[in-house]
Amino acid sequence: MSEPLEPRTADVPLPEGLPIDAVDVREGPEINPKCLALLPLIGVWRGEGQGDYPTIEGFHYGQEITFFHDGRPFVGMTTRSWILDSEGNYVRPAAREMAWWRPTDGDDFEVIMALQSGIIAVYVGLARTTTSWELTSDLVARTATAKEVTAEKRLYGIVEGELMYAIDMAAEGQPLQPHLSARLARVR
Repeated sequence: MSEPLEPRTADVPLPEGLPIDAVDVREGPEINPKCLALLPLIGVWRGEGQGDYPTIEGFHYGQEITFFHDGRPFVGMTTRSWILDSEGNYVRPAAREMAWWRPTDGDDFEVIMALQSGIIAVYVGLARTTTSWELTSDLVARTATAKEVTAEKRLYGIVEGELMYAIDMAAEGQPLQPHLSARLARVR
């Protein structure tokens, strides 16, 4: 039997030449030409939104979305959200997402997204304009303990320098309808 590996620590240097996950197109590797339709999204965005659905009580939330690239033909996305009280104070953590936006033909793309709640979705995407993107779920899968979500439609757009989005959802026997919307400012 071999000896157990020693745990790696944060002081272990990264390999020479490893590309960084760039959130600013002015630093790091060049963005892949196939990702140019997604270029305006690259960065860190933070703001607030509103959530509602017939099966839950409405809520106000804060969110940070990071779009990054490392020079290969995809854009990564991470989100983290938190519930806010009526005065805008932090209450507790909320949803987390991890996604890969992958260009296909022209300005079309596909998105693979996973949520901490046990939902995984595959979307068909289209750049509607140079600053708006539409995603329609093609497949939604869930773990045995996740709530039933059967479809989603997402619209992202940059309006007056801010990232805005709206998410419609079909879940728990309800038809596709508005669920989340937010307005986020670029912080990086």
